[in-house]
Amino acid sequence: MEKRKYICEICGKTEITTPENAFEEGWDYPPFMGTYGIVSPRICPKCSFWGTAWEAIVLQNKSYAELSDKQKEAVKRILGEPENMIVDE
Repeated sequence: MEKRKYICEICGKTEITTPENAFEEGWDYPPFMGTYGIVSPRICPKCSFWGTAWEAIVLQNKSYAELSDKQKEAVKRILGEPENMIVDE
């Protein structure tokens, strides 16, 4: 399977790997965790969902305009998945 770029929306860690390896390592990313293009946490194995765009929208009831710049960037990445995750090798 093709490799994809994973970005933790909390700590900013970036990893290029396959979806299977990302899942085995504990990344919270589709296709095994959640659905592409639907806002849910996009985090590495070491981070919590607190502070994610999902947490702000769902648990804090914030609108897009109220999100931090970092959270808005995460939403933009999520809405462009999976195409924007594919890495050319």
